[in-house]
Amino acid sequence: MRLVIAGGHGKIALHLTGLAADRGDTVIGIVRNPEHVNDIRDRGGDGVVLDLETATAEQVAAVLAGADAVVFAAGAGPGSGIPRKDTVDRAAAVLTAEATQVAEVRRYLQISAMGLGRASDDEAFSAYLAAKDAAERDLRARDLDWTILRPGRLSDDPPTGRVSLAESVAPGVVSRADVAAVVVALLDEPATARLTLELVGGDVPVAQAVAAVS
Repeated sequence: MRLVIAGGHGKIALHLTGLAADRGDTVIGIVRNPEHVNDIRDRGGDGVVLDLETATAEQVAAVLAGADAVVFAAGAGPGSGIPRKDTVDRAAAVLTAEATQVAEVRRYLQISAMGLGRASDDEAFSAYLAAKDAAERDLRARDLDWTILRPGRLSDDPPTGRVSLAESVAPGVVSRADVAAVVVALLDEPATARLTLELVGGDVPVAQAVAAVS
C-alpha cells in the first residue's frame, strides 16, 4: 500500500509510519518543517515539505497522486491559538479531503476526537472542538471511502494491542501507538468505510475490534 499522511510528524503519524513501513508499505508524510523529514525517514517513510495552511488543493493532490490511502493526522496542537484551530484542524482537513478527490484516491481516514458536542469554558478548546466537528461534517458530504476515527484522551504509553472501538464508547484514555495500530487495521478493512468510530483503551485485540465494527 502507498500511504500518504497529512501531518506526518505528529506522534500518531510517526507510530503509523513505523507500523506501515515495517510491513512493507510505502509511506509519505506531509510536513511543514524540513527538519522533520529525517524523523520520518528514521521510521521507514519519506517526507514531503508542504504547508497545508497555504497550499492549494492541486499542490496537495500532486503529493497524493498514486496513493492507495490518505490519512489526515494533522493538528494545530496545544498552545497554538484559536486562529490555527481553524486553519489546521478544519481548513487543512477540508483541503486534504478535497485534494484526495482531485487526485482520484478513494480511501481516506481522518483522525478526529471524542466529545465534539461537549461544552467547555476554555475558548481555545471550544474552537478546537468546533473545528474538528466542521471537518467531520465536510468529510461526510464527500464521495470518498472515508472513515472518521475519534480517539479518547491520548497518552504516550506503550501499545497494549487491546482497545474498545465502536460508534460510541465511554470516555477514556488510549495510547497513540494503539491509535496507529487501529488506523492500519481500519485501512485494511474496506467495510469500515463511511463509519465514524470512537476509540479508547480496552480488552479487545485490535484485529478483533476492527472485525467487529466491520
